[in-house]
Amino acid sequence: MKYFNVIVLHKGKRNTLLIQSQDKKEALRKAKLKAGGGVVVKIEETSPPLEETIKQLKNEFIEKLSKRSINRQDLIASIRQLAVMTNAGIPLHEALLEISKATSNARLSYILQELAENINAGISFSKALQRYKGELGALTITMIELGERTGDMAKALFALADILEQIDENIRKFKKALRYPLITIGAMAIAFVILISFVVPKFKAIFAKLHAELPLPTKILLWLEHAFNTYGPYLIAALLITIFTVRYLYKSNEEFKYAMDRFMLKIYLLKDIVYLSQLSRFMLVFTELIKAGIPVVDALNNSVNMMDNAYLKEKLSIVKQMVEKGSSIQEAFKETGLLESMILQMLAAGETSGQLDAMLEKITEYYTMRFNYIVDNLSTYIEPIMLAIIAGMVLLLALGIFLPMWDLASAVKGGR
Repeated sequence: MKYFNVIVLHKGKRNTLLIQSQDKKEALRKAKLKAGGGVVVKIEETSPPLEETIKQLKNEFIEKLSKRSINRQDLIASIRQLAVMTNAGIPLHEALLEISKATSNARLSYILQELAENINAGISFSKALQRYKGELGALTITMIELGERTGDMAKALFALADILEQIDENIRKFKKALRYPLITIGAMAIAFVILISFVVPKFKAIFAKLHAELPLPTKILLWLEHAFNTYGPYLIAALLITIFTVRYLYKSNEEFKYAMDRFMLKIYLLKDIVYLSQLSRFMLVFTELIKAGIPVVDALNNSVNMMDNAYLKEKLSIVKQMVEKGSSIQEAFKETGLLESMILQMLAAGETSGQLDAMLEKITEYYTMRFNYIVDNLSTYIEPIMLAIIAGMVLLLALGIFLPMWDLASAVKGGR
């Protein structure tokens, strides 16, 4: 839901109303009803009030405690079970009920039971799924609609399970790729803080007795020691609050998410991991949907919706818009600037020869290969950076502690 500030002129008075609605059109209608008529002078979207934000956070927290989310692997297992049972000729209603009893995920079990009841009441499978689009995904509904349209539900479900498994594998590899540098940097930061907090104070009294101008590395160490030991708890609290705030804004604020996603595509190494993981996922879904017989525009729409990175999603939305207006896929991708010339030539060749699905499969393999390569060789790329950071920390500690000692030793020798 969005929030709008609406200024309404009614009986010569200007009233400002805060309206919560899905879109601007609905906000206008609600504002007129709330004001008892009148003329809307101005309407603009605004951020939610603080009390509403707190209320939303509270509700989300309670919801997470009260129900388990749907695990992607549980969903894939259930879809594959459904495909097998449907292929064996078991009615959807009975298959869904059986799978709901077998799954250990409470939320998924509830959804499957609801779907079975809706189907038993005469509602189509795809229409019943619309209510759970946010949890099961637009791709699931698209593939179910394909199965209903072609009359081969089992084939559509098997294809859906295969797509979700490959996406899940890419996501696991992406998380694994980020885990190593994050753990390494975290461990180094903790080690450095421990050294600053417990080792440097041992030398602090000695430095105080020198009564001499301390070198810059020593001043930096003493400043860090004072900051950590004096404001340590506040710094930790500020760090945790910052992390929580960034995560919350990333999930709830579209502009912030867009800015962060764009920023990630400028960071060394991370930009390649994000770019290749997102492009390989997009091409995988697009290829499978084209092979399954989904129209190009619908396939593009569902593939774009599977993207996590808001900046790349916006770029790829251009492809969908241009294809809708009659452009070729190759021309549309060329407009985005996301694909290299070799891939554009392959797309053009696929469209010209009428073998777009086969060419898309080759492109998917290419991006998957590049993504796997960079993930498998991540340590090779990141070790020089880690070594440079470690060397810098050790050098700062060594110079900060031993330079004053050398000055003291020189002074003693000079006095003799």
